[in-house]
Amino acid sequence: QVQLVESGGGLVQAGGSLRLSCAASGRSFSAHVMGWFRQAPGKEREFVAAIGWIAGVRSYADSVKGRFTISRDNAKNTVYLQMNNLKPEDTAAYYCAERFGPTVSRTREDYDYWGQGTQVTVSS
Repeated sequence: QVQLVESGGGLVQAGGSLRLSCAASGRSFSAHVMGWFRQAPGKEREFVAAIGWIAGVRSYADSVKGRFTISRDNAKNTVYLQMNNLKPEDTAAYYCAERFGPTVSRTREDYDYWGQGTQVTVSS
């Protein structure tokens, strides 16, 4: 069965860093668009970042641009989200998502598979 499993969340102080990982099992995702979304309590799920099957094509939400970096290692079937200079407003459950390309999308309805999420909490 195809699965996406996130890891790397936790509790960190403002200004700190975390790296999230999303591992896919059941097939290779080398030709698929991968994205990260997040959802805070009482809010809608929002776009964070995405990376195309050509790894140099990337998109970021304005709120994280310059602080977060998305990358992928197709040989390991894994996508990463490096989060630096974290702020309390980054606190949310973070979800990995997969889209049957070819184009990068910021819209959650365009993604086909979702992980279970990993919690990131940033304290002040």
